Amino acid sequence: MDVLELLEGAGLLAPGAAADPNDPTVLDVWDLLAHDGWETALTLLEEPGTNPPIPPERWADLAAAAEQLHLAHSAAWCRWRCYEARADLVIRAELALPSLGEGPRTTPFGGAGVMRPLWDIGLRAPDGGPSFAIAALWAEHTPTLGPGERATVRLGPLTPAYWRDLRPGRRITMHEGQPVVATATVVEVRRVFG
Repeated sequence: MDVLELLEGAGLLAPGAAADPNDPTVLDVWDLLAHDGWETALTLLEEPGTNPPIPPERWADLAAAAEQLHLAHSAAWCRWRCYEARADLVIRAELALPSLGEGPRTTPFGGAGVMRPLWDIGLRAPDGGPSFAIAALWAEHTPTLGPGERATVRLGPLTPAYWRDLRPGRRITMHEGQPVVATATVVEVRRVFG
């Protein structure tokens, strides 16, 4: 399938009349595609706003289109959103890393879903100690995150069922091995299609 077909298919999901003034409509997307505004059409479709949620297979199509357009960050973002749609779970939190010298991390890390740290979300092992859960981390609007910095992050759990009971306001800790690397406060836990 070529880029235009992928974007056209995903564009059919945008409503005929926008639910919100900032949401794209089918006509907006088709107009961009007709005038070779493929990258802009992709950007509009990546953030659907209040439109109905995009199913995983459409996110996969958008990722494939972004790859064909050599837009690595957009492709990674669409794969991330595909995972959220498949898991039917979006988790966002405010993450704060300790300043240099106050925590174990001394270097920044990439914020585009590459890091998969351990998280203490309140699960307990049979001996009563913490049982860590794994979740990938995507820093919103931040290419890297380092000591002393804060960001809103999205978490992509390896086992979504462990995370469904989290609620906004809950504090969780990020670990790389045993030491606490950062703390986060959950700001959103929602089902994609619920």
